[in-house]
Amino acid sequence: MKNFGSSSMKPGLIFFNCSTKISCFMSTFIFLAVKYIMNPLMLHLCYFTALSLLGYFLLSVTKPRTHSTDPKTFDVFFTSVSAATDSSMGTVEMEVFSNSQLIIMTILMLAGGEVFMSMLELFFIKSKLPKHNDHLLITPSSKPTKSVEQIELNSICCSEKTDHISFDNKNNKNKNNNTILKHNSISLIPSAKHVLEQKGLQAETFSVFTIVSTFSNCGFVPTNENMIVFKENSGLLLLLIPQVLLGNTLYPACLRFAIWVLKKITKREECDFLLKNYREIGYDHLLSRSRSCFLAITVFGFIIVQLVIFCSLEWNSEAMDDLNFYQKLVASLFEVVNSRHTGESVLDLSIISPAILVLFVVMMYLPPYTSFLPARNCDEGDSKNCREKEKETKSLLECLVFSQLSYLAIFIIVICITERHKMKQDPLNFNVLSITIEVISAYGNVGFSTGYSCERQLKPEISCKDKWFGLVGKWSNGGKLILILVMFFGRIKKFNMKGGKAWKLS
Repeated sequence: MKNFGSSSMKPGLIFFNCSTKISCFMSTFIFLAVKYIMNPLMLHLCYFTALSLLGYFLLSVTKPRTHSTDPKTFDVFFTSVSAATDSSMGTVEMEVFSNSQLIIMTILMLAGGEVFMSMLELFFIKSKLPKHNDHLLITPSSKPTKSVEQIELNSICCSEKTDHISFDNKNNKNKNNNTILKHNSISLIPSAKHVLEQKGLQAETFSVFTIVSTFSNCGFVPTNENMIVFKENSGLLLLLIPQVLLGNTLYPACLRFAIWVLKKITKREECDFLLKNYREIGYDHLLSRSRSCFLAITVFGFIIVQLVIFCSLEWNSEAMDDLNFYQKLVASLFEVVNSRHTGESVLDLSIISPAILVLFVVMMYLPPYTSFLPARNCDEGDSKNCREKEKETKSLLECLVFSQLSYLAIFIIVICITERHKMKQDPLNFNVLSITIEVISAYGNVGFSTGYSCERQLKPEISCKDKWFGLVGKWSNGGKLILILVMFFGRIKKFNMKGGKAWKLS
C-alpha cells in the first residue's frame, strides 16, 4: 500500500512541480520585462517612437497643399521623427504641408520638447511621493517641529506644485504674449506680412508654429527658406533670440532665478528648500547656484566668441549681401545663437566659409548644459558625493560602452558607405564635411544643413531642380534610416554622456 500510494501521487507531484517552475519562470520573465521597460532610457525611447509613429499616421491621413507635390511615405515618417525629436532635419520643402499638417507638427514639436518632457518627469516624481493631508509643517514664523526627512516629503510636494507651476505659468504667459507680439510685429512689418501672403501662409499659424518651434529648440519654420526670407526683418529676429536661449541652454539658470524671485516675493520656505536641496528634488534642470552661474557665463561666452569669429570672416561675404550694418549684426547674432541647438538660419550655410562650419560642428556637438567649472566638476556642498562616485566600480557593460564621438564616427562611416556612389559622382555636394555637418546636426537636434545645389554638380543634370531642404533629402533610404537613428540617439544622449570613460587612450 505504501508503494502504491507513493506511485499514485507521483504524476501529481510532477505536474505540480512543473507548473510551479513554469509560473516562477513566467513571473521572473514578466518582472525582468517590466523592469527593462520601466528603465528611464527605454521609457524615453518608447515615448519618442510612439510619438513619431502617431505623427506619421496623422500626417499621412491629412492632405498636403497640392497633390502634385505629395511627399513620399518614407519622407513623411522622416519628417515626423524630425519634429518629434526637435531635430528639424528636412527631406521635403516645408511649404508642401497644409495648414492642418503644420498644426500636427506643432503638437509634435511641443510634445517632444525638452521643457515639456521635463514637466512630465516632474509629474512622475511628484506622483511617487506620499500624499499628505496635513498643512505645511513649517512657516516663516515658526520653527520646524519634525525631522528633515518628514519635512522634505511635504515640502517637495507643495513646492514643486507651487513654484514649478508658477514658473510654467510664467513661461506660458510669456509664450502667449510673444505669440501676440510676433503676430503684431508681422502685421506692422509690411515686408514680413507680404512674404506670408505671397506664400499663402496664415499669420496665426506661422506665429504659433514658429514660437513653439523656437522655444522647443526644434528649428522648423513654415517657409521653404527657413528664416532666410526674413533676414532683413531684424525686429523679428531679435524677438526670437530670447526664445532660443530660454527654451534650452539658459533654462536651468532662468528656472533657478525664477524660484529665487518667488522666494523674495512670497517669503515661502519651500522656495528656499528647492534652492538648497536641488539634488533631493530629482529634477535634472534644477542646478546649483554656482553651476547655474557658470552655465550662463559659458553660454554668453560661446555666443561672443562665435559672433567675433563669424563677423570677422563673413562680414563682407556673399551671404551678407544687401544688408546694412545693423542688419548684418543682428543676422550674425541670430545665426550664432541658433548654432547650439535650435537650427533656425538666416544665411545660406552652403556659402559660409569652412572654418565657420567647423566651429558650428563643435557647437552642435556640445550638450546644452555644457559649462566651465573651475578646478573640479563638483557642485558646492557635494564633494562627498563626488568622492563616492570616483570610487564606484564600473560594470562590464559600462566598460564596453563607447563614447559619443565613437558612435558618431561610426554613423558617419556607415553613411559614407551608403552614399559612396554619390560621393564619387557629385563630390562638391556629397563630401565628408557636408555629411559630418548633417550627422552632428541630427545628433545635436539642431537642423543645420548645407543643402543641395544643382550648380555644384560636376556633371550637370538637365532635370535637376534646386529644392529648399537638407542634404539628407538627396540621400538614399538607407542613409535616411541611419540619420533617423542618429536623431533618436541624439534625443536620448543624456543617458550615455559618461560612456566610453573606461577606455584609456594612453
